[in-house]
Amino acid sequence: MPTYEYACAECGERLEAVQKFSDDPLTVCPACGGRLRKVFSPVGIVFKGSGFYRTDSRVSANGAKDKQLNGSSAEAKPQKKTDSGGSAKSSSTGTKVA
Repeated sequence: MPTYEYACAECGERLEAVQKFSDDPLTVCPACGGRLRKVFSPVGIVFKGSGFYRTDSRVSANGAKDKQLNGSSAEAKPQKKTDSGGSAKSSSTGTKVA
């Protein structure tokens, strides 16, 4: 369950409350009976480095990836299948090479 921080608008008293998401927020200060408001703080976790953002894997306008893995700019090209004799097989003609 998350911990919420509240501050009193009247006396400035600050308190923390562990509440469920479905619980109603606290409204009355236990010290003076004044009105409470939630205090919002920055997040406690920050992701740094590559791989955490949606734009890290995008392709630029020229079709190349914006960031190359391991500094390599060469893309993998498909290779032709060869039989044990070393001759290439053609799958588009439907004929087998002996």
